[in-house]
Amino acid sequence: MSGPELTRRESLGLATMAAAAGALGLASPARAAAPAFLTRIDFKDPKWNRDAYARLDMDVDPTKQKVGWFRGAVYGVRDNEAVRSLFSVDGFSVVRSQQLPDGSWRRMLREIGFYRDLQTGQLMDTWHNPYTNEDVRVVPIANDPFNFTISEFLPEPPSYGGLNKDKPPKRPFLMNWTDGPDGTVHLSTDIHLFYPSALQPDKWPRESTGAFNRVSEMFHYVVKRQDLENPAMTHVPAVGSWSRITPWLPWMLMGQAAGCISYFCSFGTVSGIDQLPADLVAKARAMDPKWLSAPDSDYGPSLSSLENYARQQTPAAVPAGWAPPSPPPPRTLPGR
Repeated sequence: MSGPELTRRESLGLATMAAAAGALGLASPARAAAPAFLTRIDFKDPKWNRDAYARLDMDVDPTKQKVGWFRGAVYGVRDNEAVRSLFSVDGFSVVRSQQLPDGSWRRMLREIGFYRDLQTGQLMDTWHNPYTNEDVRVVPIANDPFNFTISEFLPEPPSYGGLNKDKPPKRPFLMNWTDGPDGTVHLSTDIHLFYPSALQPDKWPRESTGAFNRVSEMFHYVVKRQDLENPAMTHVPAVGSWSRITPWLPWMLMGQAAGCISYFCSFGTVSGIDQLPADLVAKARAMDPKWLSAPDSDYGPSLSSLENYARQQTPAAVPAGWAPPSPPPPRTLPGR
């Protein structure tokens, strides 16, 4: 095999062993087993964006699964008062890939997250809501699955079982990459949604924040440039931050109270489930051992925790005379 041919194959990200086998003239099935992906960095190439993001989000070797973690703080936001720390969140996801005939990647993922007490750090089954002065049952994040396709075109927003009907025009998959210091590359992504709620107020008076959900998520990834360029790396590890602005969590039983929830978390990758906090793994296993592995097949629908709540929970009783909590009255400056 000539030098240029070997370089081309390496730029497609064929695993090192497969490339070497090809150079020695071995049988083609060894090469066919290796996933193909672009590694020559080109921020303006939709196919490079497709492959680079797939390698961040999962391991493009379908025989492997990637374990990701996230943890951080959850805040309550209301008018006329300081933002309030409520609890922390700690969770993980397990994802597997499948390359489609057109070169796109199908991402198949389960994710689960639990909430911790701010003072003790213990995983919570109940929580005292300071806004309503009552103890409520905590419902974890438990999304199985959350799948989508990563192609050379921007993915459509999640439909959440048909609730979100937004269909933006088809555009090339070009993401917000920048060069960082010390040989790093940075990626920022965001999504902003406004769609009908699965928790309508007439059926879910205590859980529903209104007829529509307004949700935003922002991510920032930091990766090593040399990892993106390495054809032997079917997964590119990243560290970063995740922020989510979302309605009051339904299990908080806030009704249509003014305000919202804000998550601010870190995320990254670990080599396996055994690298996660032991109490987190035990809690997930007790719910169902399936949470410790990625899906082996593609199925749906893909729903967020809000839609899953509507499918899996029942409306809370409404006490006589109950009303959603109100924020404090506006303050005035002295002498005004």
